Amino acid sequence: SLVRNMAISPLRFVFHIKILSHFWPKYKNGFAILNIRKQNIKEELGMKIVVLDGYTENPGDLSWSALEALGDVTVYDRTSYVDAPIIAERIGDAEVVITNKTPITKETIDKCPNMKLIAFLATGYNVADYNYAKEKGVLVCNVPTYGTACVGQYAIALLLEVCHHIGHHAQTVKEGKWANHIDWCYWDYPLIELDGKTAGVIGFGRIGQTTGRIAKAMGMKVLAYDLYPNDSGKAIAEYVDLDTLLAQSDVVFLHCNLTADNEKMINKANIAKMKDGAILINNSRGQLIDEQDVTDALKSGKLAAAGLDVVYTEPIKADNPLLTAPNCIITPHMSWGAKEARQRIMDITVDNVKAYLDGSPINVVNK
Repeated sequence: SLVRNMAISPLRFVFHIKILSHFWPKYKNGFAILNIRKQNIKEELGMKIVVLDGYTENPGDLSWSALEALGDVTVYDRTSYVDAPIIAERIGDAEVVITNKTPITKETIDKCPNMKLIAFLATGYNVADYNYAKEKGVLVCNVPTYGTACVGQYAIALLLEVCHHIGHHAQTVKEGKWANHIDWCYWDYPLIELDGKTAGVIGFGRIGQTTGRIAKAMGMKVLAYDLYPNDSGKAIAEYVDLDTLLAQSDVVFLHCNLTADNEKMINKANIAKMKDGAILINNSRGQLIDEQDVTDALKSGKLAAAGLDVVYTEPIKADNPLLTAPNCIITPHMSWGAKEARQRIMDITVDNVKAYLDGSPINVVNK
């Protein structure tokens, strides 16, 4: 802590101490080219880093080596998705805690007084009590941008699956239905052409605009609702109010952050404002929809279909009403998981830890 109160980073501090105490007497009459091994830095710095739930970020196709260069790293594949004593036990006296969906509560913060940084392997950080962390002098940082392309791409993939049910038809072919069919072709669901239809995107930031660009390329008219319209958005879509978007859209995409104001925004009242037979796509936040109301709308036919990659409580509960809804595609929160996106998460997380060590933290959400 003394080092971090000085106008020099801990890594540079170690570097200079090594020069002065080890190398200067020997090389006082000349220059020395020094190669300080990462392990030596780790031993001098003595910083412990714990990754509480690293498997979804790195199931084996990435490397933790860049993080390991910064301290003594312990990686757990999984810990707990609910508050539990094992979380504090695993953190122990670690200074840096890295998490994705493992909660860091007030109780855990109190049990781990050496913790100084909570770094999220994600954009969302609501599973940490970040306000209490601020009171205790614990920084919380996130990865603000990493999956713009792959999440926007996945939203369109959900829509195309709704329109064509490619997975279903591929499976029926493998099961022999085509080989034994009386006709030369068949389809088990109505096929939907998107050209000329209207896509409404609620939340028109980076990801929403990515989805909008792809929809526009397929010949769709794009409407957008966002609290902060910008020029890049205007080049893709027509900004409208929420009621207009709901009333005019054949497909409604959700790409907004979760707030107290928009929780369960897709509810009975707002579904009633939508076109009969509209399609709902959500790979943003599961809490944006009222799951029972969406289920009822799918069963009644008010909504023709839904493509969802997120649900209110994850992993999904066995009694989630959406599991009984017709024409409802649900995937296990995988929009973000392209290797390229996960590598960006890794890189930015390492940058977050390095910036903390340098005394100039970045991407802090609880300033």
